Amino acid sequence: MRKIIFVLLYGILWGVLPLRAQKLVPAIKPNATQQAMQKRAYGMFIHFGINTFCQQEWSDGSIPALTYNPTNLDCEQWVRVARDAGFRYVLLVTKHHDGFCMWDSKYTDYKITNTPYKKDILKPLVNAFRNEGIRIGFYYSLLDWHHPDFTIDRNHPQMPQNPELLKELNKNRNMAKYREYMKNQLTELLTEFGQIDELFMDYTYAEGENGKNSKDWDAEGIVKLARKLQPQIIINNRLGLTENRQGWDYITPEQFMPQQWPTVNSQRVPWETCQTFSGSWGYHRDEYSWKSVHQLIVMLAETVSKGGNLLLNVGPTARGVFDERAIERLNGLAHWMRFHSSAIYGCTAAPTEYACPNNCILTYNPNTNRLYIHVLEWPFKSLYLKQYKGKIKYAQLLNDNSELKFRTETKKGSHMTENTGADDVIITLPVERPNVELPVIELILE
Repeated sequence: MRKIIFVLLYGILWGVLPLRAQKLVPAIKPNATQQAMQKRAYGMFIHFGINTFCQQEWSDGSIPALTYNPTNLDCEQWVRVARDAGFRYVLLVTKHHDGFCMWDSKYTDYKITNTPYKKDILKPLVNAFRNEGIRIGFYYSLLDWHHPDFTIDRNHPQMPQNPELLKELNKNRNMAKYREYMKNQLTELLTEFGQIDELFMDYTYAEGENGKNSKDWDAEGIVKLARKLQPQIIINNRLGLTENRQGWDYITPEQFMPQQWPTVNSQRVPWETCQTFSGSWGYHRDEYSWKSVHQLIVMLAETVSKGGNLLLNVGPTARGVFDERAIERLNGLAHWMRFHSSAIYGCTAAPTEYACPNNCILTYNPNTNRLYIHVLEWPFKSLYLKQYKGKIKYAQLLNDNSELKFRTETKKGSHMTENTGADDVIITLPVERPNVELPVIELILE
């Protein structure tokens, strides 16, 4: 049984209410690869397919390749802002549901080298990110609405309402040939681009009529192939091998925040959540539901506090550059991470002995034995910590490393005296909230 858990990190997702340290559930012991993953914080997801040029979130596989022409493609911009924002890995979409391939695959004509752009974009991107020490992951869609052998199903754009017509449309389609096509392409991706650390396969929809299950993909064969070609690779759980722990390494909640660290069979499992800046995966000019910098940072902290990893998506424009709205948010993340990254990298959920104060989020670094209090609403003068007496060696604000005094006060005094329980602690805070998106207090523990 493949044992795993990159207990944490890359965190980000949404909203937040007062959170308490979660009750511990047994976790799978992390192996060396997943322990290394804990040091990476969070990743950048990049969707830059053919749909980008047609103002569509998804393409149906019929958009002509000649549409694709990013005249101002700036790989260095992508890498620079990713590095500055603190991303330590990138997940590149190699083929989405429309079947359009972002590299010069030998097995299809529907690819980037047959566009006016003419060049393979994947290899230079991989090299540019890798040169900055950013790890590489590949997204590959199991679906392919362009491929002639991919059988039409309920998710296919050509799905008819008439069952007899569906049989007729699928008469000459052959999933065995399509499975071979997928394995050939995955072999290219996992042998021609150096070390690949993550494989995100998307997705299985077995429930109900006219879906596809793990056997339709030969999911077990894909996993064996990937692990043979890249032994260190980690694979997500969307191949349909839900009960087979050798078939996946982490789960992938999308566009929502789990209420707590996810479990499978009552055991905590590694997880990575993918989230967009706005409501769209690919670039969409008219999308106005962009998350603020503050929301994104709180998402990051909350995800890490639940042992998770964040995959934050960016969709470059059709010119091949990041939209100014994305740049604004990436710069905001970079500004916060400059002084607060230690509350993210290498961190995970806090041990249950540390109760979470009101309007706060806790993250914890087990290697340095430091606890981080992310303060959502700045209290007046004092932060109360229940049952913390004897556990704190030193306290400071991360934004400027200034010391914070703390005490236990059980004696009753005048009407102006603050009291605590015998085992509680009061941290004395400046009245003025630090001028950062999310203030963080670092506790060096005994």
